Amino acid sequence: MSETQKTIEVRRSADRVDVVLNRPQVRNAFDAVLISELTNTFASLSTDPDVRVVVLSGEGKVFSAGADVNWMKDSIDLTPEQNREDAFRMSEMFRTISEAPFPVIVRAHGAAIGGGTGLVCAGDITVAAQSCVFSFSEVRLGIIPAVISPYAIHKIGAGEARRWFLTGERFDAQTAHRIGMIHEVCDDDKLDETIAHIIDAILAGGPEAVSAAKSLIREVDALDSIEQLQNLTSLRISERRATAEAQGGLRAFLEKTTPPWLTTGSDNAEEL
Repeated sequence: MSETQKTIEVRRSADRVDVVLNRPQVRNAFDAVLISELTNTFASLSTDPDVRVVVLSGEGKVFSAGADVNWMKDSIDLTPEQNREDAFRMSEMFRTISEAPFPVIVRAHGAAIGGGTGLVCAGDITVAAQSCVFSFSEVRLGIIPAVISPYAIHKIGAGEARRWFLTGERFDAQTAHRIGMIHEVCDDDKLDETIAHIIDAILAGGPEAVSAAKSLIREVDALDSIEQLQNLTSLRISERRATAEAQGGLRAFLEKTTPPWLTTGSDNAEEL
C-alpha cells in the first residue's frame, strides 16, 4: 500500500511503514510543504496502534541536503514574527518525529546536511551507508543549527557539538558513528539488509513494551534526582508487569512457548 503526497511517499507493509522524502530533484531539501507533510504524516501514524516501526529515507542520490535554497531565500523578506512561526513549524516537525510512540529508523545515504542531519538525530536508530557524509552546515550560511540542536546535542553531546556546530565541516559515516550520531555503518548495498535485521529485532519485542521503553528513555533522561528516578522507574516497571502483554510474555518465557505477539517464527524464549 502506497500513498504519494507532494513531497513524501508513504509505503505500508504489515507492521512497517516507510516514509520516503520524495524531492530528489532538489536533493530532498526541506520547504514549507515538506515540513507540513512530514509533520502531519508522523502525527497521523502516531495515532495508529498497528504501526510497529517507521523507516525514514530519501529518494534519489542523497537522504536530505537540508533546507531548500528558494525557501531560505523567501525567509529574507519575512517579518521577525513570521520567521519565528516558520522556525516553530520546523521545530514541531522534529519533535513529532522524535516523540512518535514507535521506533523511527533513519536510512541515511549519500548525504545528510543541515536539517537532514537533524532528521538523523531526531530518529531513534540510524543506519548509514559507508559513503554517506554529514554536516551541521548552518554557520557557513550565517545561521545556526537552532531547532535541531536539542536532538543533535542529545545524540553527540555538547563537546562534539562544539567542533561540528562551530566549523560546519563535513564528516564521514565512521566519524558520525564514533561521536554517537549513528548506530551502524554498512556497505552501501547492505543498507536495506541491515535495517531489516534491526526491524526483526524490534518486532521480537512486545509492541506495548517497545513503545513504553521509548517513553522511558525520554522520562529518565529528563530527571536528575536519584529519588525521582527511583520513584519513576519503580512505578513504570510495576505498571508494565500488570499488563496482559507482560504477563503473556513472561508466561511464554517460563513455559518456553512463543510470546503472544509473535504469530510466526521459531521460539524466542532461549534468546532472551
